[in-house]
Amino acid sequence: MDHSQDEASGGAPSFIGSPGAPRAAGIGQPDAGDRTDKPSHFNPASFLQAVVDSISDGVIVADATGRFVLFNPAAERILGIGAAEMPQSEWSGTYGCFRSDQVTPYPSEELPLAHALLGENVYDCEVFIRNPSVPDGVWISIDGSPLRDDAGVVRGGVVVFRDVTAERQHSARVQLLSAVVEQTADSVIITDRQGVIEYVNPAATTITGYSEGELVGRTPRVFRSGVHGPDFYANLWRHVLEGRVYRGTIVNCRKNGEIFYSEQTITPVRDASGAFARFVSVAKDVTQLRKAAERDSKLLIARSVQQRLYPAAPPAALGLDIGGNSFMAEETGGDYFDFVPLQDDALLLLVGDVSGHGFDAALVMAETRAYLRSIAQMKSDPGKILRSINRVLVGDIAENQFVTMLLACVDVRSRSLTYASAGHPSGYVLEPDGTVRNELVSTGPPLGIFQDAYFATQTMPVLRDGDVLALFSDGVSEPEASNGTPFGTARALEVVHAFRHEPSAKIVNRLYRAIRDYAPAQPLLDDITAVICKVGPTLT
Repeated sequence: MDHSQDEASGGAPSFIGSPGAPRAAGIGQPDAGDRTDKPSHFNPASFLQAVVDSISDGVIVADATGRFVLFNPAAERILGIGAAEMPQSEWSGTYGCFRSDQVTPYPSEELPLAHALLGENVYDCEVFIRNPSVPDGVWISIDGSPLRDDAGVVRGGVVVFRDVTAERQHSARVQLLSAVVEQTADSVIITDRQGVIEYVNPAATTITGYSEGELVGRTPRVFRSGVHGPDFYANLWRHVLEGRVYRGTIVNCRKNGEIFYSEQTITPVRDASGAFARFVSVAKDVTQLRKAAERDSKLLIARSVQQRLYPAAPPAALGLDIGGNSFMAEETGGDYFDFVPLQDDALLLLVGDVSGHGFDAALVMAETRAYLRSIAQMKSDPGKILRSINRVLVGDIAENQFVTMLLACVDVRSRSLTYASAGHPSGYVLEPDGTVRNELVSTGPPLGIFQDAYFATQTMPVLRDGDVLALFSDGVSEPEASNGTPFGTARALEVVHAFRHEPSAKIVNRLYRAIRDYAPAQPLLDDITAVICKVGPTLT
């Protein structure tokens, strides 16, 4: 292509369809040789211009100086602004060109058309366009190429671009959904109509123990646990093949043979023709939730049973006001208190504590209570009662378990006091002014450890009017304030003395409230149990 005439006359290069631009030889006007071979009415330049104008992609051509010489209707429609006379440096600002963050202006010298004018090819360059005519903005993908003459000299540049906004939005949605499916904690498995697995997400492999390679190409039969019969699966398949969504809990099997409960939703997916082509199963492993629910149910039953093991009300002992309560750290606990009538008008007051707390401790407590009440029908000496209980528990409870217990026997008429203690925290006899007159210290090891353990019975001074007998579990003294200081036995005795004029049952509740107020931010780590016995005048 010879451009000497164009350049000599100062005109623009002869690009296709350039308004007012000189026509290139062989394109603008047919020569004499062509007149005999082609219809006189055919104009190739007009034909090519019509082609460019009809395509849906935007086309812009610029000469070597950056002047637009072709700007098809699609380009104006996509950009919202048509061709305008301006220096190259104003391209970006005029048309509103931005980088991928949709905020940073795209430098005019870096736009694909600018690169094309420098003789460079650009492919799939995405630019965000936003201007007053396109306020919501559009994404365009641009290809740019230089236009060279026969000598290879760059005479201009051309860019072809299309609106890819919808594609980007669709791609973003696909990426978002893919990220959700890949990162969700629920299992996602996709099968074809025959049930052959086509896709599993990472959670599916984590839950089942199978790798992706071990599952793709197989069917969900690999998860069958044997719990469900053929009729169950036949009904499930009939349900989804009818186009209905299946929801239910299926007992499946992991690769290692472990049973797990899978709460599943299986959805039929139609193809473009409306036929069911795939099934999507979304499943949650609810094994731990089911176990927790079962455990909570058992604990509620155990708590109800355990509460019935505590004395409903203290006995109406002559001249004695007795109260007791146990506040458990969990649904069930290992603390135990009781009031057991003995022979010869004697009354056994006791507090016990099984090591640990929770369901296992509650079982040991119930067993210990049964033994004690049975033995107390035949024996009234506290030490002998403990020895009998110990011999039974040594063979019954686990090696890491033991029971501490303090038994205080009060003669209702004579007010004599005897006691024995199996490794339990001390009990106390308080005088009316709050002074500790007697401490009931341990007289033997905890129960359930040594087969031949001995528990001595100690005789205390006779109780007098106004005396208060206080028995605690270690949960009373151990709770700590935020600074780490424990509540302590001395503080507990101060509470008992401060409310000595109230009924014993209320004193126990006051003590519990004082402990919780002392350590309000700390969870209850151990059961809190107390028995209070106030001594009044003897009634004969």
